[in-house]
This record gives sequence, C-alpha cells and structure tokens, in this order.
Amino acid sequence: MKAFRVQMTNNYPGNLRMKTTVRALACVVLAGAAAAAQGQAYPTKSIRLIVPYAPGGIVDYIGRLMGQRLSEGFGQSVVIDNRPGAGGVIGIETASRANGDGYTLVIMDPAIVINPSLLPKVPYDIHKDLVPVTILSNSPLVLAINARVPANSVQELVNLAKSQPGKLSFASAGVGTTPHMAGELFKARIQQNIVHVPYKGSGPAMTDLIGGQVQMTFSSITAALPFIKDGRLRGLATTGAKRAAALSSLPTMVESGFPGFEVNLWLGMFVPSSTPKHVVATLNAEMRKALQNPAVASGFEKVGAEPLGSTPTEAAAHVKNEFTKWAKVIKDGKLRAE
Repeated sequence: MKAFRVQMTNNYPGNLRMKTTVRALACVVLAGAAAAAQGQAYPTKSIRLIVPYAPGGIVDYIGRLMGQRLSEGFGQSVVIDNRPGAGGVIGIETASRANGDGYTLVIMDPAIVINPSLLPKVPYDIHKDLVPVTILSNSPLVLAINARVPANSVQELVNLAKSQPGKLSFASAGVGTTPHMAGELFKARIQQNIVHVPYKGSGPAMTDLIGGQVQMTFSSITAALPFIKDGRLRGLATTGAKRAAALSSLPTMVESGFPGFEVNLWLGMFVPSSTPKHVVATLNAEMRKALQNPAVASGFEKVGAEPLGSTPTEAAAHVKNEFTKWAKVIKDGKLRAE
C-alpha cells in the first residue's frame, strides 16, 4: 500500500482563517485601546455648569469662582447656566436629564436633599439620577435674635420660649431653606411651638427681625454679621462643628447644650449618575486642586464659606446622611410645601 504524506502549507484554508482571526483580534484590541484613550481625553470641549438660582447669591458666587478655576485647569471654557425656580428644582431636573458625559455639572445647596421630603413631588431621584463629585464647602449659620429680646444665651432663649408658648416667631429666607430647617430642628429639640415666618430671601427676613416683627432667626453669618456688629441683633450661637472664625466669641450649639446640633449651608457639585467613574474622578481631582488654591480660599472666606473638597465616596455618604436627617425633621414636624 502506498503511503500518503500530507504537507501543511501557508495556503491551507485553516491557516488562512487563523491568520485572519489573529488580524481581526489585533484590530479589536487596537480599536479598544484607541477608544479607551479617547475616553480618557476629558474634557475636549466646553462644560456647562448649572446654577439653580438667580445670579447674585452664594451658590452663584461659588459656582462662578469654581467655574473660573476649572476653566483654567482644564483649558476649556466653563459656561454658567442660571436656571432659577421652584427652590432649585428646575435646575436640578435639567442636570439630572442631561447626558452623563461630564459636560453638564450642577452646583447645589442642601435643598437638593430637602426638597424630595418637603415637596409633594420632585422630578428627580437624588439617590438614582445624580451623583456627587465633591462637597465644596461648609458655611455654619448663626442663631440671632432681635437685640430687645431678653435672652443672652441659647438656654435663656429656650426658657423664654417655654414661658411664652406660641408667642415667639422665627424668620427664614423661605420654606425649605437651610435656615428654615435649622429652626424646625431647634423647635423639635426644645419641644416648643415657635411660629415660622418665611420670607423671599434673607434681606426681607433681616429687615423684619431688626424691626421686631419676628424675634429670632437662623441666618447665614454674612447676612447677620453687620447687624450683630452694630448691636441691632444679638448672636447667641453658631451651628458648625467648631466655632466660626467671624464670630469666634460665640459658642456652638453643641457647646450651648445641644449635642449633635450641627447645621451647615454646604455646597456640592453633582453630575448625572450615568457619568463614567473616570470622568467623575478627573473632575474631583481638579476641584480639590482648585480648593487648595489660596485665592479660592480667600474668595470662599468672603462669603463665610470654608473650603472642603471631599472624595466622591465621602460626598455620597454626606448626601445620604443629610437626606436622612432632614427627612426625619420634615416627617416629625409634619411639614409640607405646596
């Protein structure tokens, strides 16, 4: 029987298929690497920073300051987009529905976690639609009273409220604002009825407090400080974890006998939840770098804000804790905004 010898050559179809497959895999790997490299190249165009309030307030001021620094750091323009209305809800909704590509940011105060519990319905889910990049700053409030109110300490104010049930009133910059929530927390802690009088902004609230139409308020330090200095208001305590630099002679609420009473007008930067993690990390790094700049720190100090700069994980934990805290205050106080 004649033996047969099979010789494999480069022209064998199986070998061709193997070479083709190898080439195809190489192309996929190269394409994937190129795509990954392209994805890492962020940002490549201008960034929109939504401010859910009108120009002129602290959120707008800090937003513009951070926008300028991000623009310098990234080499791309940062466009400020003021979207005021509904206590910040309109701007937050706009951000939550944007593409998660890192080119839409929103800066917001505690109203972002207060509104979902206070309003009948909000068009965003703080736990699902947005993720925090960082907590930018903290600003404690000051408990201030009309100078004619006979109280020189928080405890004396509590005693006064207990001796005149329902007779005292507190002003706020509006329903759902941090000063409003601080007042409600104070009421809950002392278990006394103090009438809430909401105003459209801190200016009108200060005017009536000075005039004696209301007796007390929790206010931003920048709004109350001039009137504390000229004697028309009396500061009793601040609400931060430590004493405020601008009012260092005043004790904190904790020092005044209220353990755990810490309320800050914090500001955070958020992006849509679908934003890639590497983009969130890039934004976080650039923001934390900006917050370490002495010029930025000085700018924050002008409005009574302390620069922070948390990691995304720390920011998420903070947002969750704040949501839980204010949800309880709102539920226990049976509060509701229409």
